Amino acid sequence: MLVAISATSVILVDQAREDNAWVVHTVEVENQISTLLLQIRNAESAARGYLLTADAHFLAEHEASVASIVPAIDKLARLAGDNPLQIENSEKLRAPIQERLVEFAKAIEFVKRSDGASGIALLRQSSTKDSIQQIEEIAGAMRVEEDRLLSLRTAAADRTQRLASSVTVAGSGLVIVLAGISIFLIRRSARARDHAEVLLRDSNLNLEATVDERTADLREANDEIQRFAYIVSHDLRSPLVNIMGFTSELEELRADIFQRIATLRRVAAAAPPPLDDEPVLESEDKRLLEDFSEALEFIKSSIAKMDRLISAILNLTREGRREFLPVRIDTRELVEAVVATVAHQASEAQAQIRIEPLPELVSDRLALEQIFSNLLDNALKYLKPGVPGEISVRGRTRLNFAIFEVSDNGRGIDPKDHQRIFELFRRAGTQDRPGQGIGLAHVRTLVRRLGGTMTVASEPDKGSTFTITLPIYWRATNRNRDS
Repeated sequence: MLVAISATSVILVDQAREDNAWVVHTVEVENQISTLLLQIRNAESAARGYLLTADAHFLAEHEASVASIVPAIDKLARLAGDNPLQIENSEKLRAPIQERLVEFAKAIEFVKRSDGASGIALLRQSSTKDSIQQIEEIAGAMRVEEDRLLSLRTAAADRTQRLASSVTVAGSGLVIVLAGISIFLIRRSARARDHAEVLLRDSNLNLEATVDERTADLREANDEIQRFAYIVSHDLRSPLVNIMGFTSELEELRADIFQRIATLRRVAAAAPPPLDDEPVLESEDKRLLEDFSEALEFIKSSIAKMDRLISAILNLTREGRREFLPVRIDTRELVEAVVATVAHQASEAQAQIRIEPLPELVSDRLALEQIFSNLLDNALKYLKPGVPGEISVRGRTRLNFAIFEVSDNGRGIDPKDHQRIFELFRRAGTQDRPGQGIGLAHVRTLVRRLGGTMTVASEPDKGSTFTITLPIYWRATNRNRDS
């Protein structure tokens, strides 16, 4: 409202200034009309004086007046250029004035020829002509028009000034009202704030104890989960080892079992023994041997997968109990070391890993090594077959955070799987590469423990970009132990 009132006041002040300018303009036009008529009269008076006395002083005065009349008419035409009627009148005024000046010139010429009586007679005779009457009528009409405009413009200027004054007064009153409202609201807010501070102090009396209690409960629950995961994965190894042992025994007995089956079939059929002492299996026995071998291979692959999962769980539980230590890290040097460990894998995939400038930061070195190792390993693992791989690691800073991006031109990830890939033991896309679905879940856990965030931008066949945001100066807190 104040802005609107201020803008209105400025507009009205400008309008008042413009209206006053028009009033002044009208006065200037009227003054120019009077000046023109005065110059005509001066020219006429000087001409009459010269006719009567033949004094050169009167002639010089007449010529000066005549020389200023035409410019005065032009100036009047320019000043009245905003009004078509006044333009027409100023043009009409030229002819009778010019006619009158010609009469003056003729009368003066008689005096120069020493015939002053004829000049006086000519000038007296011309005084009764229409030129003087036309000049007076046209000048009078112009005065009437300018008087009309002066009245209208003066009224408009007065009206604008009154309106501007009213708006100014209203704005001042509104400022006073708003000031009163502001004082009232500030006092009410202060009272509410004081009341809130009292409540906050009352709440804070037990807040610290409550937080410590909840933190202890959370730490105990987290430790319990870690112990549970460790115990479960550790206890699973015992039956798994037994299964692996009995599977190996079955594999060793497989040849003996089917040799005996072949021998029994030969004895039952009273057939002669084979020359090479090797039993010959019937077609059904061969199919049974193939099924038996396939089942053993399936059991062995399942045992190996379960063994990898148990190892992964044990590694996660050990990593969860590790204390993170903040140290200053040259990130580029760290990434170059990680790239060196996957150089053979990159060479086989015909991939190029480009490292752009990276910011330094204070964080846990081992955690950062694991983060970049997993991301680069994934980028190499899921490149598109037959397409040279292009992987880049770049970084920048914003405020107090370092932002790292690991991009590749690989298979890409469907947007609906962007969250799925960060879940434990969950994988997305075609499962034609070895893995347990732990890497990205572990990476995001590490990033969160370091106080950062992790996102992915990817589309199928358009590559992927993993973005990691970490604090530049990370400090170990309770979260380090409890995460």
